[in-house]
Amino acid sequence: MNLYFRLIWVWLKAHWKPAIRIGDSIDMQLTVLPNDLDVNGHMNNGRYMTIIDLALVEYMTRAGLMKPALQHGWRPMLGGSMIAFRRGLKPFCQYQLRFAVMCWDERWTYIRFEFIKDGQQMALGHTKGGIVGRNGIVSSREMCQTLGVNPESADFPPSVTAWIEADRLLRA
Repeated sequence: MNLYFRLIWVWLKAHWKPAIRIGDSIDMQLTVLPNDLDVNGHMNNGRYMTIIDLALVEYMTRAGLMKPALQHGWRPMLGGSMIAFRRGLKPFCQYQLRFAVMCWDERWTYIRFEFIKDGQQMALGHTKGGIVGRNGIVSSREMCQTLGVNPESADFPPSVTAWIEADRLLRA
């Protein structure tokens, strides 16, 4: 991620926002800045995923995971993403990023995100992330235990189940 000033700003603001629970949704209000653009004059497709990193920082902070993560030397890591682009985001337009943890297995947490402008979906998708510690991947059970959260995941939606299978086939 190379949005260091935005990263610091998001992290600081997250401390003043209400706490959330794993599974809650957050909405971030953002603006397309000139360094977000590609040669076609709209937000670069790679930038969407960088913006997702900002949402992950806010989510982890508001859910109470950032402090124990720092104490244990844990780092967030994305393990894959699936995104569909609907419409381009133009310079200086304001948009909303909706971001929510949906479910998890023993290793990965599955997240849904939507980029919304004026009530229209501009892009949407899923990403999966994990926490890496000194000894490798931190299990979802350990992460839930650290947060005092029920380790049982919500049901996997069909879109996530299909993505997991497509990912398995891709690796085969």
